[in-house]
Amino acid sequence: MPDWVADKQKRLAKIRAARAELEAEAKAAAAEEMRRREEAEEQRKKEGRKRTGKPPAPPKQEPGGKAQRNFTDPESRILKTKDGYIQGYNAQAAVDATAQIIVAHTLDNNGSDQAQFAPLLDGIKANLKRNPDEVSADAGYCSAANLRTLGRRRINGYIATGRQKHGATSATTKRPAKPGSLLARMSAKLRRAGHRSRYRLRKQVVEPVFGRASRREASASSCCAESRR
Repeated sequence: MPDWVADKQKRLAKIRAARAELEAEAKAAAAEEMRRREEAEEQRKKEGRKRTGKPPAPPKQEPGGKAQRNFTDPESRILKTKDGYIQGYNAQAAVDATAQIIVAHTLDNNGSDQAQFAPLLDGIKANLKRNPDEVSADAGYCSAANLRTLGRRRINGYIATGRQKHGATSATTKRPAKPGSLLARMSAKLRRAGHRSRYRLRKQVVEPVFGRASRREASASSCCAESRR
């Protein structure tokens, strides 16, 4: 055990420091949630949509009763995975579709993949000195902000708007999207190509790389993105 565990005053100092960090994180998360709501409200006004339902309560700025801090690895977080919960990180990788090598990666302690899409593209450009022509990514990366990022960077994107079931021809959401919206256009793009969709290359590009690395999609011409926790 670390030496500080046996010293009461050092234990209290560690606990106080951890509590201060949890409080700071809660305030930062509340600020980010308010920023996200304001962005969504601006987008709603631009699209001329009516506000529905009751306005949400302000986000809490205090840590929840079950908030925790790991003293061994304080930067790690409890993340939900398909197999349950783990204490760890969310790793992202962009893999070249021709050579099947990792050309960019990120590491984050946030369970959501959405915020890592733009940093992955930044990494690709930094390493390859140009944007990829194509990008495919799973539904975890799908958001209006990320679809707008593809448009601004003039990248031909194929991002799943929903989980693809076995035997289905496209990975699109079941919920109807507003006609003409970025989400609706991406869903139509994936459905239109069916079995010939470029999105279907994602698994055969990125999964073997992860498999070879641990038993981890981008290039000058084609790329794919994936995450691992």
